[in-house]
Parts: sequence; structure tokens; C-alpha cells
Amino acid sequence: MRSFLHKLQKITFLLFGFAIAFAQNSMKVPSDAVFYMEINGKELNKKINWEKFNPFLQQIDKKEKGKPSWNDYSKTGIKYDATQYHYAQISDSVQSYTAHFVLDNKLKFQEFINSTKKKGLEPSKKKNYSYIDLDDNLFVAWNDQRAVITLVNYRKRSKDIWDDDIYAVDSTAAAFTDSVMVDIDSAVVVDIEEKPFDYKEEIQYLKDEIKYLKDNIKSSNTEIARHQKDIKYLEKHHRYPEEKKEFEKTTDSLYPEDSSETMAPPASQDDYVETEAYPADAEYQKEMDLFNIEKYKTAKAIAERSFDTYFNTNLQIEASKEMLSFRDGNSDVFVYANYEKLISKGLYDKMYSKYNFGSILSKMYNSNSAYNLYFDKDQVRLVNNYQHKDGETQKNISAVYQGKKNKKLTALINDRSIGYYAMNVNGYKYFDMMYSLLQDAGDKEYQKEVKLVIETMKIVLDEEAIAKIAPGNGIFVLNELKSKKVGYTDYDYDENYNEKEVKKTKDVMVPDFTFAFVTENEGYWKRIFDVLTTNKDFAKKFTKNGDVYSFKEEKSNGYLDQIFFTVKNGVVYLTTSTQNLTEKSQSSVSGKWMKDSAKYPLSGRLDIQKLLLGLEKEFKSVSEKRTLNSLRKNVGDVYFKTEVKNESIQTEIDYQIKNSSENSLMYFFDLFDEMFKNRESDKEAKTL
Repeated sequence: MRSFLHKLQKITFLLFGFAIAFAQNSMKVPSDAVFYMEINGKELNKKINWEKFNPFLQQIDKKEKGKPSWNDYSKTGIKYDATQYHYAQISDSVQSYTAHFVLDNKLKFQEFINSTKKKGLEPSKKKNYSYIDLDDNLFVAWNDQRAVITLVNYRKRSKDIWDDDIYAVDSTAAAFTDSVMVDIDSAVVVDIEEKPFDYKEEIQYLKDEIKYLKDNIKSSNTEIARHQKDIKYLEKHHRYPEEKKEFEKTTDSLYPEDSSETMAPPASQDDYVETEAYPADAEYQKEMDLFNIEKYKTAKAIAERSFDTYFNTNLQIEASKEMLSFRDGNSDVFVYANYEKLISKGLYDKMYSKYNFGSILSKMYNSNSAYNLYFDKDQVRLVNNYQHKDGETQKNISAVYQGKKNKKLTALINDRSIGYYAMNVNGYKYFDMMYSLLQDAGDKEYQKEVKLVIETMKIVLDEEAIAKIAPGNGIFVLNELKSKKVGYTDYDYDENYNEKEVKKTKDVMVPDFTFAFVTENEGYWKRIFDVLTTNKDFAKKFTKNGDVYSFKEEKSNGYLDQIFFTVKNGVVYLTTSTQNLTEKSQSSVSGKWMKDSAKYPLSGRLDIQKLLLGLEKEFKSVSEKRTLNSLRKNVGDVYFKTEVKNESIQTEIDYQIKNSSENSLMYFFDLFDEMFKNRESDKEAKTL
């Protein structure tokens, strides 16, 4: 009996172990992904009107390919009410973007792929999936349940001025030959050992350089010859040769041999300069073809290995807790971005490896950002959560966003305001944030020196005194846009190309605004303004009238005629009109704006309709005015607020829609569709 129980225990343990192993056999989003996105198909599919969307997509497809390749984009075989997963990776020589879809009709999906693939190209069949290349760097794979699309951009590394080593060895291409492939990880990064210096690779690089230099010589000689022809012709005839009319037969339309009464005498042979002719470099073209084939094979091998990895799992996608920490299951789209990796591996990878301050940048950008996008009935909402990975640094950043509230500035918002940007932060805590970003950053060998620099900064800088000059409360209010005539100089040319100045005028839109910020040291700012009005150099443009100072150019053809500034009641004002310094009546709408501007650390609003109304004179042509009318009829308000929330800095941006669209998702479609039709009608009118 004991033996039986012991065997049963072993079997149960093994079965349990297999179950756990199978449950964990899901496709994990690579931990080094710089971008991860989930599209909530269950919510988003409810908001798409395919009856409107299909004709639009077919029209775009027809414009690109001459005829639509698919008749119903709602029936591609993809299950649109399922979640889609997207992620991107960047390495030294490979950038990839991968998307995972759920299928509800494999046959339909294959039909869709056949309509988009290259003619004559057939899918390759593997053990548990099929795949095909839609382009040299775009591949798609599928089975009965799932489909994966991956875009692989391969960049062969070569000699680079950013690299410490003069001869850089390609860490990806060296791993592939025509018959042997090395292991690639579950995403797209090739894991190989660095090879020693390869003289063959250096020969290839030098040949590429020769071709580059030859191409430059060709283009330069051609351009030089053209200019020399022009010089000789101008020296002889004092003008450029006239072009032949279309019906005249000539071997050279710019410098014809035939003469006419209205044209200058024909140029002699001295007017022409021979250029060296370079025969086609067949050997180089062959090498370039081989290089493109190598790039294609490399990209294909990377895509194929990632397909193998995925289709040998349970086809479930699993992201790390860090990526999903701010995901809202009710959002239509969720996006995670790792800015430190995106910048260090993508935008500034060479700078990071070349200079010692790369680690300082890493410390500054060592953060995660998450975005939840919502297409509501009457507005689009985007909620961003920013969180630094270092807990102490994040605390110091959060402290900056916990400043005192100040209601003195809110009275500047009024009913005619186009928009505002308000700030209520703690300027004193800003120094602590900067010190924490510098702490332990930089080369480890110089940590003592960095700490000494920080301590010196703390001694030299009187943070408290600086914070009193501008504690962190400020506001910018754009009241309106006014029309103003300004003069400018244009140039005309006579028939002999002699330049002549012409004075002209035009209408420009001038902003009427107010910028104000709180200060605890009025005397400091008054002394600055007094110096500006009493200094013999500045006093020509700066004047004082009571407590109000002004700046004005003697001859102003610019956008701003005059700027006024003053200090009163603990507030420094900078404005285009003294009328903006007095309190205005506020309606319920502007009253709400006033409350929000005082409530949040950062907030703002922009009435785009009012903005476009003010910019009306900037739109000149008929098509531009038609576009303006479409925008003005449909655009709404943008509002944002930033606050400390959930151990992160959370920013919400709301865009209110103002038309009869079914929802905010179809609002964008309706707007783009109308603008697209306007553009096409303009093209047809020009053709006629």
C-alpha cells in the first residue's frame, strides 16, 4: 500500500510538473523591448463602422496600386474583437517590429495574403505554420489560430566615426552563411561571439567606399560641366539660352544648335566642356546584388527563427509586470515605452558608446512610460504615467510636482481666451531632483569627483534665494490673435536678371498674450527693470510710465509692436497690452478653467476653433480655405492636467469632438475622409 501511494505521489508530481511547464510555455515579450502595445479589440471593434471604413480603405488601396486588392477589410480572417500584441526591439544592427493577431478564418486570411503578396510567390510550409515574405524585410506567418507579422530592418555595420575601433565587425551578418545559421533568441537579436578582424570584410568596405567616391565624382563633374556651360554662354550672350518649344525637334533642348530670330547666336564648341565618362561597374553591381541578397537572407533567418519560437509555444503572449504596471483593461489601446533603451540603443546609440556621459543620460532616462488611450463617445482621452526606475529619484521628481497653489494668476483667464498653460510646482525641490539625477551617474572611476561637483554646486547655489525669485507658480494666457499689416522687401528681376527691390505689405496675425509668475523677491525684478530703463544703451528701447515698463522697437515690422512688464502684489507680468493686467469677468466656462489652473501642478487648455478663426488670413488659396473650413467645423478643445498619482507623474490629455460622428474614433475617420475628398477634388479641378 505504501509502495502504491509512493508511485501515485510520483505520478501526481510529474503530471503537476508537466502542467506547470505547459502553462508557462507562452511567448514572452522580450525584456529588452523598447516598445510594447496591446490593442483591445473587444472594445475597439465596437466603435469601428466598417460600412464607412471599407470604401475609404479601398479608395486608398486603389490610389496606390491602380485597383483595390481587397473588397472587404472587415473580413480578412483576422479576429478583430480579440487582443492584438505589438512590440519592437533595437540592437546594434537589427531593428524589428512584430505584431500578433488571432484568426477566426484561416482560409479568408490566406486569401487576403494572396491578394497582397508578390505575384508568383508561394508560401513556405513549416512543421506547424506557413510563412511568406510580403517584401524584402516584411514577413508573415500563420497557422489555424494565430498570425504573426514581423518587419526586420538589418543594418550592416561598417567603419563609423563614432566607434572607438576603426574597423567595426558586423555582429549579425557574420553569423550567417549560405548554408549555416546560428541561434537567434526568441525575438530578433542574434547571439554570437565577436569575430576577429576579417580582411575580406575590410576589402568589401573599401570597395563600397570606391563606388561611393565614383558616384560623387560623376555627379560633381556633371554639375560642374553644366555650370561651365552656363558661364560661357552668359559671357558671350549675357543671358541664358531659351528653351525650345515642345514641337521643335532638337537634340539639346537647353543649348540648341538651330538658331532663330528671337534667340542669341549659337554657342561655339568653346561653350562646351567634356566630362569624363565612367563605364558601368558591372563587378560592383554584382557585389551590391550579393549584399542585398545577404541582407534579405539575414532578415529572413531572423524572422523565421522568431516564428519557430512562437509557434512552438501555447500561442499566448506574456508581458512582464513592469510593462503592465499601469495598464487599464478598459482602455482601447495600451502602450509601454522604455525611453532609456529607446534613446541609448536607437536615437543616440553611437553617442552613448563614444562619450563617458552616456551613463549620465542613462540615469536621466532610466524610466518607464505607459499610455492608455480611450475613444469615448464625445472625447479622446490619453492618460500617461511616467515613473523613474530609481525609487529615490522618483520621490524627488514627485516632490517637484507638489508645489503651493496660487490663485492670483487665475484671474488672468477670461472668456475671450484662446488657451492657457498654468504651472504650480515647487521650484526649491527642483534642485534636489537634479542632484539625485547626477548622483551615482557617470563613470564609476570618477564618482568621488562627481560627488565633489555636486557638493560644490550646493555651496555655490543658494537654492532658497533662487527659489524666492521664482517659486514655481506661473501662467501663460493666449487671449486672441489680431491682424496687423507689416512691410517687407521682395525682389523682382528684369529680363537681364538685374535685381530690383520692391516694398510690399502683408497681413500677419499678432498674438495678444499675458505671461505672469509669482515672486517672493519683488525688489530683485524691479532693480532689473530699472537698469533696463536707465542704462544708456537699453534706454532707447525701454521706457517707464508709473509702475509699468515697456519695450518698443523704433521701426517695427515684426509680429510684436510693444511689450509691457511690471511687478505688483508679488506677481511679475509680461504682456502685449496693459488692459490684460486688469481683472475680467468670467463665465461658468472660464471659471472652471480658473479652478483647474489653480488645482493641478500643470494644466492647460486650447480652443482650436478660436485659434483657427484667428489664423484665417494665413490661408490664401481656395483649397487651403476649404481645408480651414473643414477643420473649423470639426475641431474641438484640447485640455490637459498633470499630477502625482500611483507613485508616478500622471498626465491626462482630453480632446473634445464637435461634430455628429458616432464616436471619437470615427470622428477622426470622418475628418480625414472629408479632407482627403477635398484634396482629390482639387487635383481633379487642376487636371481639367
